[in-house]
Amino acid sequence: MAEIIQRDGTWAFDGTTVRITPGLHRSVPLFRQTYGEIAVPLEAVSGVVFEPERKRGRLRMRLREGADPLLQATGGRLPDAADPYRLAVDVDRAGVAEYVAEEIRRALLLDQIPKDPTKTYLLSGPPVPVSVRSSDGSVSFDGLQVRIDWADTSDRVKRATGPRIIALSDLVGVEWLPNSGYEDGFLRFVTRETAFSKLPPEKDPYALDLWGSARRDLLTALVATAVTARLPHPSTRAGAIIRRNSRRRCRRRPTTTTYCCADCGSWGSCIAKGS
Repeated sequence: MAEIIQRDGTWAFDGTTVRITPGLHRSVPLFRQTYGEIAVPLEAVSGVVFEPERKRGRLRMRLREGADPLLQATGGRLPDAADPYRLAVDVDRAGVAEYVAEEIRRALLLDQIPKDPTKTYLLSGPPVPVSVRSSDGSVSFDGLQVRIDWADTSDRVKRATGPRIIALSDLVGVEWLPNSGYEDGFLRFVTRETAFSKLPPEKDPYALDLWGSARRDLLTALVATAVTARLPHPSTRAGAIIRRNSRRRCRRRPTTTTYCCADCGSWGSCIAKGS
């Protein structure tokens, strides 16, 4: 067992699974604490590295493209601090962090884990039902349908339509952009009928406009991930259509060094075609 325990969280590797548990310290983002523990099977890992720095270092894990519905749903836009595959490491524990990284890399080599994109999700995503309250209203998903209840501050057009209920079978995709604090974000549920809609999020009855607390609005990624995990995988024909539609509509630059726009799968701040 290779394990490192930090204020930011714990990584434990038993040879087959990397168990990532968020820390309970107030410095740990609400999103990571709410998402909870993640069990990453070795076959989902593409690589891991320890990045030493003067004051604190970082462990970073890279997953194979298509392995995780969270990375697929958020498209590389989670803030670094909210990224569950990143662990802040104190200077005096740098040796332990390097040991954990080396043990995972050795297991990847011995088990000959490929770096190719996966054909199915290897992580399950959040359990359902899941419900989140945002600045534009509350959204819930029970595994079969999405329900949006508008807030009193929502646009009057949205409130006039009443609660929005969308069956999973009607969905072809989910689009998510975080509220950065400088620019509003949104969570949009794309159906066959609305795939080419040009309504702005504040007026779109299939979208939540994220303009309030960036810390709390980030939790909408839980719902986005839960829905994404139950839609066709990107490797399928239906999944490829979903991905192409998302690229056409995406216009904001990724803000973190994870997978870019759920498309190219590269490790860095790249920009996919159409972004």
